[in-house]
Amino acid sequence: MKRILLVISILISLNIMAQNTKPETIVVIHTTYGDITAKLYNDTPLHRDNFIKLIKAGWYENSPFHRVIKDFMIQGGHNADGREDVGYRVAAEFNSNHIHKKGALAAARLPDHINPSKESSGNQFYIVQGRKFPIYYLDQNSAQTGVVYTDEQKSAYEALGGTPHLDGGYTVFGEVIMGLEVVDKIAAVETGRGDVPMVPVTMTIEILE
Repeated sequence: MKRILLVISILISLNIMAQNTKPETIVVIHTTYGDITAKLYNDTPLHRDNFIKLIKAGWYENSPFHRVIKDFMIQGGHNADGREDVGYRVAAEFNSNHIHKKGALAAARLPDHINPSKESSGNQFYIVQGRKFPIYYLDQNSAQTGVVYTDEQKSAYEALGGTPHLDGGYTVFGEVIMGLEVVDKIAAVETGRGDVPMVPVTMTIEILE
């Protein structure tokens, strides 16, 4: 029995090591305002694999950014044929290493009162624009939420910006590595009722092999 448990432990360790050494998947979100290049984190495998699956299935072909709020985020995920929900949720994968800094790629979800386990939407995602926050605000936020920030994370919020009040409540599964100016352009478009862009902003997502 001890030998079996040892073998299982070794296999689990090898699997974790393989996840950590696997190259991160790179995706390009082609939009009407330019390209946004992002990497998907390996330590949020459920979200990574689900996003890849939907991209390969063509879910995001000519999909709209249907909710845009300046100094907050741009949200997409509807299918081009109008479907808003792929029909399932993804278990939360919270990781203190990943915060809602500007450029964070995260999963949208239903509110806590109907989704207490904070499961993510199977298809809805957003990219953070946010705004800059002083370190004292982050310390106050930590005292209220229990989320603890490293000095590097505090510096990111102070210099780059983001939406720290979302930390610990929504799964961040990637980040923009090129094209933050495109996020800014989309966030600045004129919107109407429900924060929907007056002129449609669409996307198509490509996986870089």
